[in-house]
Amino acid sequence: MARYTGPKCRLCRREGEKLYLKGIKCYTDKCPFNKRRYPPGIHGKSSRRKITIYGMQLREKQKVKRIYGVLEGQFRRYFELARKMGGNIGENLLSILERRLDNVVYRLGFASSRSQARQLVTHGHVIVDGRKVNIPSYLVKPGQVITLKDKAKKFGFVQEALQEKDPNALPAWLSLDKDNYKGTILRMPIRSDITHPINERLIVELYSK
Repeated sequence: MARYTGPKCRLCRREGEKLYLKGIKCYTDKCPFNKRRYPPGIHGKSSRRKITIYGMQLREKQKVKRIYGVLEGQFRRYFELARKMGGNIGENLLSILERRLDNVVYRLGFASSRSQARQLVTHGHVIVDGRKVNIPSYLVKPGQVITLKDKAKKFGFVQEALQEKDPNALPAWLSLDKDNYKGTILRMPIRSDITHPINERLIVELYSK
């Protein structure tokens, strides 16, 4: 399965903003982005290139792909699915990305980052409606219940992530029983549930050319 394995903080620097890809570390003074807020590469500090409309659209697409840990082929398939759903394509796209199982595990607070959540899923530690699901791209539906295997509940990073989880940060489309490591999908996610600054209109414009 293809995935990005390079330095995650380099991606934040390229997009010019924190994407919170390394979990708890991103909220501390140790985050490299705090020290180097310029793009990576030999010309990063001195680059004054004027960005075009296409460049803005491309950067927005890249940013969203990197936030959710999705590569180009899969992202384009999500876009086509969002187009066929009818209604606002950009909002449909974000709703699909939010429904990915690895993102749901992260949103529930079982992991401090999406990459950590992805690892939990691929290693078979996540249960959906009583069945093991090890596919990070699995799209959850309203009414489904997500839990962890007993072994995973004892993992230090899982307990630490839950302890650090702000109850007020839990999206309204999810509910969490922290004591039993159980989350429930209450409804489909909507645009207002996504707080990260994303301009999905630019992505729609890019793919509609």
